[in-house]
Amino acid sequence: MGRRPQPDRETRIAVTGTPARRRLAPPASLARDEWPDRLRLPLRFDPARLAGELAALEARAWIDHFVSDHYQGRWCAIPLRIPAGTERQHPILQISSHPGTTAYVDAPLLDRLPAFQEVLRGLGFPLAAARLMRLDPGAVVKPHSDPDLDGQGHARIHIPVRTNPGVRFVLNGTPVVMRAGECWYLRLSDTHSLHNDGSEARVHLVVDAPVGPELRALMVRAQSLPEHQRS
Repeated sequence: MGRRPQPDRETRIAVTGTPARRRLAPPASLARDEWPDRLRLPLRFDPARLAGELAALEARAWIDHFVSDHYQGRWCAIPLRIPAGTERQHPILQISSHPGTTAYVDAPLLDRLPAFQEVLRGLGFPLAAARLMRLDPGAVVKPHSDPDLDGQGHARIHIPVRTNPGVRFVLNGTPVVMRAGECWYLRLSDTHSLHNDGSEARVHLVVDAPVGPELRALMVRAQSLPEHQRS
């Protein structure tokens, strides 16, 4: 019989894992389900202090959200942490995170907002973008998803500053009730929507962050605590 052909080195590595052991990535559904779709983190901030600083910002020029197909009414923002290099660029570039952006800096406005500075520093994990997001009375954010906010590579954190009983945030078909001063992780790669049927604007501090050891530890801790011990 002829000599049995031997696989080349690249094929051996792919099949046997040698010379370096290769681990298969978990299915996307399992990775996504490492965290629940909502998780109140064991942090709490003074909503009165934040509301006081927010009042001083009401007369500023809030920037309309650039994805206009996603909402009806007014949905707008003020950037507090922005992509590095956009400090002197149009504000619309400061509230968006371009794919691949890794360097972020405090917006100049943050120097005049000590309470919001304390919140961002008090989170205890590295931050990417941060902005105040306002949804005016009667406005609606239509059902949509943000595929990159799956809680694996990046996570989105919400801290309500001002809210009202007419606000309805729905994630995976179920409302999420977030009270002023609380801190929430939301898996926004899933379908979500927002309605403000109240008489005043709903404002959240919205933070994007890479899921590193510090944030992961906070989320693990939140899962281990009873709800009433998370603040």
